[in-house]
Amino acid sequence: MNIKNIEQSKTAFQALDPNTILNIVEHSLGIRCTNLCRPMASYINRVYELESEDGAGLVVKFYRPGRWSQLALQDEHDFILDLAEKEIPVIAPLFMRDGSTLGSHENISFTVFPKKGGRIFDEYTDEQRMELGRLLARVHATGNGRLPHDRITMAPDKSTRDQLDYILNKDVIPSHLKQAYREIAETIIDEIRPLFQNINMTLIHGDCHFANLIYRPGESFFIIDFDDISIGPAVQDFWMLLPEHREDSNYEIETFLEGYETFCRFDRRELRLIEPLRAMRFIHYSAWCAHQVIEDGFSHIAPNFGTTDYWNQEINDLKDQLTRIRSAGNPESNYQNALI
Repeated sequence: MNIKNIEQSKTAFQALDPNTILNIVEHSLGIRCTNLCRPMASYINRVYELESEDGAGLVVKFYRPGRWSQLALQDEHDFILDLAEKEIPVIAPLFMRDGSTLGSHENISFTVFPKKGGRIFDEYTDEQRMELGRLLARVHATGNGRLPHDRITMAPDKSTRDQLDYILNKDVIPSHLKQAYREIAETIIDEIRPLFQNINMTLIHGDCHFANLIYRPGESFFIIDFDDISIGPAVQDFWMLLPEHREDSNYEIETFLEGYETFCRFDRRELRLIEPLRAMRFIHYSAWCAHQVIEDGFSHIAPNFGTTDYWNQEINDLKDQLTRIRSAGNPESNYQNALI
């Protein structure tokens, strides 16, 4: 998609209205819908709940123009369909009349899912942690060896370096704080880079937090929202499910891994990546906020983005995280002992 098409599709993206949305879905699926068109929470895309005339619930997702290439979106759909074929609990997109799962409206890509409700948990029992471990292992076993066409590699000298460069090259940091942010972010990148050497990278979900897991009684946990699939270490897909930092979550980690290793071997060197990955996520978050401000004029997820208070907090958080990462080098610390 060229720049002109991106700009045109952004305008169409902002102009989506219920009548247009219903017409698009009816035409693409060859069905009739009721008048239900309920917006659903999404910081990135535009997502709506619909209903077909036979009472089936539908969810249509319009992807934010310019964020993903067509190849990247196809990577997402191919992975989900592969997982579904292996009976791994995901919610696969519906096939449209033309045989694809990706449609296009004025250069806006969209897809339609069957609606599946479920509960979201932010605390898990031991049995649930083992179940999630088994689920993630099956996802990773499917992703292992797959080479996506256009997805990032989650590593400090790749994705994080690109995200930091984006932040620094845009006018989003107050001038008196820019050098301090640059220094702490680059120090973290330099110090954690060696930890990623010789670590197996596979196709992962990439954004596996509790809101992207729904529980359906009588069935199982379903993993949803594969927008951020990437090449990365397996541990990325479970550290956000831990209740505390690495050193305070040893029991929960072992319970996850008891389930995980039912299907996949886990390289325990990856445990030392948890706090580096947390620092990388801080930078990723700021880069995404910067994208939102540049595209929309404000950040949906951080209303104070760009202020002195925001960047002072980010600098302090990265400093705290660097201290935590460095503590792994102290053999007297509980953190290091947990890695041995």
